[in-house]
Amino acid sequence: MAAPGENLKVNGDRLWSSLMEMAKIGPGVAGGNNRQTLTDADGAGRHLFKRWCDEAGLTMGVDQMGTMFARREGTDPDALPVYVGSHLDTQPTGGKYDGVLGVLGGLEIIRTLNDLGIKTKHPIVVTNWTNEEGTRFAPAMLASGVFAGMHEQDWAYGRKDAEGIAFGDELARIGWKGDEEVGARKMHAFFELHIEQGPILEAEGKDIGVVTHGQGLWWLEVRLTGKDAHTGSTPMNMRVNAGLGMARITEAVHEIAMAHQPNAVGAVGQANVYPNSRNVIPGRAVFTIDIRSPELTKLTSMRVQIELAAQQIARDLGLGIEIEPTGHFDPVTFDPKCVAAVRNAAERLGYSHLDIVSGAGHDACWINRVAPTAMVMCPCVDGLSHNEAEEISKEWATAGADVLMHAVVETAGVVG
Repeated sequence: MAAPGENLKVNGDRLWSSLMEMAKIGPGVAGGNNRQTLTDADGAGRHLFKRWCDEAGLTMGVDQMGTMFARREGTDPDALPVYVGSHLDTQPTGGKYDGVLGVLGGLEIIRTLNDLGIKTKHPIVVTNWTNEEGTRFAPAMLASGVFAGMHEQDWAYGRKDAEGIAFGDELARIGWKGDEEVGARKMHAFFELHIEQGPILEAEGKDIGVVTHGQGLWWLEVRLTGKDAHTGSTPMNMRVNAGLGMARITEAVHEIAMAHQPNAVGAVGQANVYPNSRNVIPGRAVFTIDIRSPELTKLTSMRVQIELAAQQIARDLGLGIEIEPTGHFDPVTFDPKCVAAVRNAAERLGYSHLDIVSGAGHDACWINRVAPTAMVMCPCVDGLSHNEAEEISKEWATAGADVLMHAVVETAGVVG
């Protein structure tokens, strides 16, 4: 299909204004956002997004996982839609751009096409995937995972937050449980714009990241059981210290990841000891290990070595141990044709660009299994994300949305 002209650009001021308006919903305590999935704030953000979609002439569909699909018709009623989007939910101490840029960048494409009277052969659908972050209900990318057939819907409904509240109950409570069968929609292609969440693009002075691959990951939850005891009166050789076991496993994760360089990372993120009292030796520890690599052999090797090391550490300290996988996907290779559309768009628009591997998981990683998929990335200051201090410039956001629009419109086919 013919490529759009290089003068086709989004309205960067309007996009930025929309980002700032959405950021008013679920404000954080330090300038970012706390709009966790299926909270009242998430519901309010969804209503604002729907209002903007209605104003842009889009028709809204919602599936049984709460994912929102806002459709702009194409000229060919039989052509499969080109999908574009990301997520509106945030971390508890999240930034204003992670995920949100991809949803509102998709909306800005529609607004720009409307302004210019441009029609496409294929419909374009702007998407807000439910529970990408996975911070309240694990695992991450939950709704897109169900859509791609990676999770059972009933299993997803049964996922519980720290208060024991089920995903399905909260989805119904906030009023965003739709009627559509999850995964029934067929896609011509899917594109996702996202901030890099890493330092490479800014360090290299590049405007655009052309995402060719995504890292695979394992999330492992480890539960260690020892014995609560008084820190002052229990001899060192008589302690069964779950906190010590967690510390040694944390170090082992780091050492194993370092031994698999390059292209491998690992750390303990969430960590809790019980009873968490200053003068009690921890009798229980629960923590998560996050390991990632774009190479499947390295990812698999790290998991095996970490589990063996953790079990040996537990034996040495007399601890009980349970290890449960709570999240996983294999490394992703994005569709070459869609990737080329992103790269060509950056070239056509004169933006500097760099092929890049996504270090974080995204909804695109699951959708890539059921439709041709690619991602566009823009820099973020100091690579900082999942932090209220997360920051990008209006120019970076605009460049990313420009490239996204050209890739989407080229794939959807300009009419006339």
